[in-house]
Amino acid sequence: MSGVKFANPEVLWFLVIVPILLVWYIWKLYKNTTSISFSSSIGFDGLKSTLKQKLRHLNIVLRLLAISLLIVALARPQSNSSRKSVTTDGIDIVLAMDVSTSMLAEDLKPNRIEAAKKTAIKFVESRENDRIGLVIFSGESFTQCPVTIDHSIVKNLIKNIKTGVVVDGTAIGQGLATSVSRLKDSKAKSKVIILLTDGVNNMGVISPETAADIARTFGIRVYTIGVGTKGMAPYPVKTLIGIQYQNVEVQIDDELLNKIAKSTNGEYNRATNNKSLEAIYKKIDQMEKTKVDVAYFSKYTEEFFPWAFAGLAIFMLELLLKYLYFKTLP
Repeated sequence: MSGVKFANPEVLWFLVIVPILLVWYIWKLYKNTTSISFSSSIGFDGLKSTLKQKLRHLNIVLRLLAISLLIVALARPQSNSSRKSVTTDGIDIVLAMDVSTSMLAEDLKPNRIEAAKKTAIKFVESRENDRIGLVIFSGESFTQCPVTIDHSIVKNLIKNIKTGVVVDGTAIGQGLATSVSRLKDSKAKSKVIILLTDGVNNMGVISPETAADIARTFGIRVYTIGVGTKGMAPYPVKTLIGIQYQNVEVQIDDELLNKIAKSTNGEYNRATNNKSLEAIYKKIDQMEKTKVDVAYFSKYTEEFFPWAFAGLAIFMLELLLKYLYFKTLP
């Protein structure tokens, strides 16, 4: 009965007739029982019940079953086949992540790069209807993954991000320009770049301002995130006796990142710890909502015929047995 509904469910209340008829039959059977006294029952020893005697209650069972099936048929069972149509106005998003060696600083735990990766993966998981791409940059930039709806690929690539894979430095303009090139031909309703860095632009052939102007020309909104505490941060340094830590000054060009964001109708935020970084991504997630329209279509098919046919067939069988096999003489 899974997936079956009834057009006239109130008719099912008539099923209470079935136990009432059963009780009435038992009471009538008990009332009509008679007894005969014999001086001895030896003459009946060894007698076995006939098939007809064993099946003497079959008629009432068939009749109650037929009544039950006919009541269900009158309630008009219907099967439901449904489908769902989902229409989305998706957003194309590129995550531009700084992978310079300064991202190894441990003012975020366990360090900046690992905190950024973990938070970015959570963000990707929350954007199930959007296409997402990945760009990494330090002294140079390149595309790790073009925008795709296959988020498993994006998440795996984010997990494998490491510092030192390209020339060290901080080419913010180059990273932003590469991200823009992944979105400029997009037909999405909204195009967004989330650029995360922990430094000051010091490399690259394209200035951050120029890259921001290009992004604005293509209708791309840029959210910038500066990662790093204010003041000094512990940074691991390899020495002959192992890893040693030294405090280095945190230098983030807040003014530049704020300018990039404002010029593209985006927003700049500073993450000084893991909690604030997660809050920034959640904030962006809320600001860039994807419109999803879901339409449900249902089709009901009448299923009463098998119930009615079975009920009538059992009723006819009960009549045939009553007047032919179980026929009694007056």
